Amino acid sequence: MPRSRGRPPAVPLAPGTAHGRGVGPAGLTVSILLPSYNAAPTLAACLRSVQRQTLADWECVLVDDGSTDSTAAVLHEAARGDPRFVVIGRPHCGVVAALNAGLAACRGRFVARMDADDLMHRDRLAQQVAALTADAGLAATACRVRVFPRAGLRAGRRAYEAWLNAMERPEEVAANAYVECPVAHPTLMVRGDVLRRSGYRACGWPEDYDLVLRLLEAGHAIGVVPRRLLSWRDHPARLSRTAPEYDLSRFTACKAAFLARGFLAATEEYALWGYGGTGRALTRALRAHGKRPAYIVEVHAGRLGQAIHGAPVVPPAALPDLPWRPLVVSVAGVMPRTQIRAALVGMGRVELRDFVCAA
Repeated sequence: MPRSRGRPPAVPLAPGTAHGRGVGPAGLTVSILLPSYNAAPTLAACLRSVQRQTLADWECVLVDDGSTDSTAAVLHEAARGDPRFVVIGRPHCGVVAALNAGLAACRGRFVARMDADDLMHRDRLAQQVAALTADAGLAATACRVRVFPRAGLRAGRRAYEAWLNAMERPEEVAANAYVECPVAHPTLMVRGDVLRRSGYRACGWPEDYDLVLRLLEAGHAIGVVPRRLLSWRDHPARLSRTAPEYDLSRFTACKAAFLARGFLAATEEYALWGYGGTGRALTRALRAHGKRPAYIVEVHAGRLGQAIHGAPVVPPAALPDLPWRPLVVSVAGVMPRTQIRAALVGMGRVELRDFVCAA
């Protein structure tokens, strides 16, 4: 790989300073935004996967978020060997601050996210750049993933992987945005001007899901390259397993906030299809935004004919005779959602206009 010539050895950085480049070339294609915190065990392999990319016109902005292990040493060693690696050292302030600090240093036409414990397929950057170049209507593209290690992988994680990898068209990403985060954040490549305008926010819920929903809310299209171009490491210490912002209740709060100011903005009442665990949690979260169900559609025989929070519980067959309200489908499972979507389309209803799915 390219080496810097005649550069003095790297020295430890003062907080907020960068090492690894001077004035760079105009027209840089990709900036890889890679924050890290105490990531030494997986970082070297991650960086090797970056260096193996078939597209060579990249820089990798490495943000050390105040690590206390040997992360900084690994990053500086990488920058000594390849000037495309740029190291930013800063006090530990969390992932959102680290992402925004790194984003401010990114110069590429496209910005690709990457996590320090994952691995890129060698064609990842080339394939995603090709997709964005070919379709000016796309603001961002993700790719399919392979979760590893496979041994001991839980059924729920396998199901999420399969669900993610089934999506390809921007319409599918948008339609599933309230079910779960419809793309894996470390697979995202976003047009640089779009991401710089959006930035990252700390709202008490997942910053990656918040970004995706804001991009969609602004009318941006997100595509998916239909290849597994990221190996997505699953382990107990992953931020999404340990940080309170990633608790299931915080995902629900995020969905409710965006639904309230988007799909449900023009009404205080909505219809809810499904009052299982997911429906109950979403109802509580939406109530905090002044939104309440006018009626609840259910197939559970024990609930039919009852009232929940003042809303009558009715069977699906009653829908054509009821005043239409924006409908939120909140059921778990791909098959039930598929069946409900088909039933609603058969009634002449349009997804994202008349109804949304939100598990």
